[in-house]
Order: sequence, then structure tokens, then C-alpha cells
Amino acid sequence: MSSDVLVVAEHANGKITDTTYELLGKAKELSSSLGGQAVVLLIGQPSLSAQLGAADLVISVDGAGLADYTAEGYERVAAEQVAQRQPRVVLISTTTQGLDLAGALSAMADAPLASYVVDVAVEDAAVVTTSQIYGGKIMAEVELGGPTAICAAIAGSFPADAGRGDGAPNVEFVAATDASDQRITFRALIEPDASDVDITAADVLVAIGRGIGSKDDIELVQELADALGAPLAASRPITDAGWLPKTRQVGKSGLTVKPRGYLMFGISGAPEHLEGMRDAELIIACNTDEAAPIFDVAHYGTTLDLFDLLPALTEQLGG
Repeated sequence: MSSDVLVVAEHANGKITDTTYELLGKAKELSSSLGGQAVVLLIGQPSLSAQLGAADLVISVDGAGLADYTAEGYERVAAEQVAQRQPRVVLISTTTQGLDLAGALSAMADAPLASYVVDVAVEDAAVVTTSQIYGGKIMAEVELGGPTAICAAIAGSFPADAGRGDGAPNVEFVAATDASDQRITFRALIEPDASDVDITAADVLVAIGRGIGSKDDIELVQELADALGAPLAASRPITDAGWLPKTRQVGKSGLTVKPRGYLMFGISGAPEHLEGMRDAELIIACNTDEAAPIFDVAHYGTTLDLFDLLPALTEQLGG
């Protein structure tokens, strides 16, 4: 067992993702406490190692079928490297890819996994994680034992700037083992239609969640949005139901927005949504559940019924 902290890097469209830099900054902090190194595992795209200057070491594993993420290929590489190097901590982000990878790696490496992590610390040589559970209503603190522990951290939990660096990292290039028996191949990345409104550029956003009730009730929120001159955004349940296009989704598997004003109706505040909007300058929330996690981040909030509040607001705005 080593005292290193291993970050599993993610990349998209020729760039290292911000979530990787968030994890790398935390890895540098943890490895300093443990007396090890901050190591990044970069699978596929070896040229991107130059973007990881803050790492003490980059392990660049490349081979057939690894240029883009596939569960089968990346799980195999990650499991091999964890078994070989036995880092004390493995950091993975709770992105779509990370959620796929973390559970499989935990089973393959027979290592404990903490998910939805918002903090990791070393206390008396022990690795202690804090996770959000029950939609963020409870914070669970757990000490992770074993030679290796895996932490799947919520994107946005750590500052990305701490993981950025201009220097050239030490890079160890590794050839992947034969993957000719791999059953999954990457064919294409299908991205949402870009012709819709760009919610990331809006000064004000009006967002709806599951609490809106039905597709027919969206018209009520749209009237307020029109009166404000603001686009309509949504949490994932709304786009999964097909009520609004994917281009309107805010959150971990959607878009990150930083408007001057973010008005929310019927959104409880699940961690996945908070990741995409917590940096808005002004957050106003409406949810009938006074214990909803959204009130922990909102600057202003109300438990009024949205169907009573919306018409009144629209009328006041002259809509």
C-alpha cells in the first residue's frame, strides 16, 4: 500500500474537464497529509497530460479503444492500475462517467466506496469522508478503512483552481493490455441540439422542477419568465419526462449556469441540480417543503404554493 492519492481524469472534446482539476486540487491536499503524491490516471488521449501540470505524476495509459470512454475499457485499465499501485485514496467525480466507473472499480478492487462526497480529510492518519444523502438532507461522515478507499465526489465540491498548474508534469506512459476481447466500442457522441436558447448566457433564469406537477402547468411558469424576459430552465426530471429539451437542463448531467438571478419553482435541491447553479449571484426558491435542501443555498425562499405565487408575481410585473 502506498500513501498516494490517485485521481481518475476525465476528458471531453480534447480538454481535461474542470471536475478533474477539482479532484486534483483535493488530491494535493490529501497526499501532503498522507506523505504521498498526487497522481493522475489519464486513460486515452496521452497528449492531454500536458494540461495536468499540478500533478506530481501522470500515469498515461493508451491503447486501442481508449480514446473515448467505454465502461468496459476504462474499468479494466483503472482496476489494473489500482491493483498495481495500491493508492491510499482514489478520487472519482460523480459525473455520468464517474458514477459508472466508481461502483465497478470498487467491486473489482474490493475497496470501500463513499459516494456523493462533498469533503475528504485526513484525521489521525485515517481517511474521513462527508457525503450528502437523502437528496442532501443528511450529511454522513464515514471513516474509510482498508488499504485503498474510493471516493466519488460531487462536482463543484472543491475549487478547480487548486488543481491547475502551468508546469510540465512527470509522465509515465503505459501501454494498455490487449483489449481485443472488448465487447463495447465507442461509436459517436450525440450532443443536444444547439439551436435552442443558450441558458448559460442568460442574466436571469426561471427554473422548474418536479413540483410543477404536470406539463400543462409549465405555461403558468412560462408567463412569469416572459414577463421577466428570461429563459425557462429545468431540473433533470423535467427534461427526462420530455417536457423541456435537454438544452434547458441545469445540473451535473446538464449545464452549469451563473446568472445574476435564479428563480426556482418546485425544485427540492438535489445535489445533482445544485452543482449546476450554486454560483448564481441571487437564488430565490419556492418549495412547499420547508426542509427542502434548496433553502440551504437560496438567498431568499418561500413555502407558498407555487400555483398561488406565480400568478401574483406575473401580475405585479405587468404580465
